[in-house]
Amino acid sequence: MARTAEITTADRARIRDAVEAAEAKTAGEIFAVIAGASDDYRVIPILWATLAALLVPLLLLLAEYLTGWPSGDVWNADTMAPAGLPAAWVYAAQLAVFILLAIVLSLPRIRPLVVPRSVKDERAHAVAVQQFLAHGLHLTEQRTGVLIFVSLAEHYAEIIADAAIAKKVEQSVWDDAMAALLAEIRKGRLADGLVAAVERVGAVLAEHFPPRKRDENELSDDLVIL
Repeated sequence: MARTAEITTADRARIRDAVEAAEAKTAGEIFAVIAGASDDYRVIPILWATLAALLVPLLLLLAEYLTGWPSGDVWNADTMAPAGLPAAWVYAAQLAVFILLAIVLSLPRIRPLVVPRSVKDERAHAVAVQQFLAHGLHLTEQRTGVLIFVSLAEHYAEIIADAAIAKKVEQSVWDDAMAALLAEIRKGRLADGLVAAVERVGAVLAEHFPPRKRDENELSDDLVIL
């Protein structure tokens, strides 16, 4: 997967030129944003560590039930712990499991692996919508703004079209642009993917929203990197 650091000044110029060329054939406005990550997901490892720690008494009880160690009574109703183990031992085991997992699962290379796909998609989509609104794509004169958004850590890409475009162009129409974008990103060619996506989005917009006589450029053509 490409990284935002791999976008050079020349790449940004290529993407800007692609946006300018596409917008010359349409009244639509194209805006591109790349995020290195949509969240740091620091809470997720803590949640997994907490869940594992809560399961420790159950695992100890199961082990005692299956092996009979360290006593024949599997549960102490007074301490609410496996009968053969002092409650303090159980708590210590829970604490050790929590601390160990919280540290291991929080490592930068491990953390992304323990975040559910649905959570990644939800966070990335939220950032995409935030960027759509923050850069005023919903404020263009004819409501013809289109956002091309990529979040690299989540392996996520999305195209968001404003109201006027959404009425004429189904979301499925953008599949070709998305496929071109993701195919290049998987090969480590992030800039090429963005250029390809801009060209395909421009072609769709040109078909439905031809340029006007007095068509002003309402949004910046420069790539935004978060």
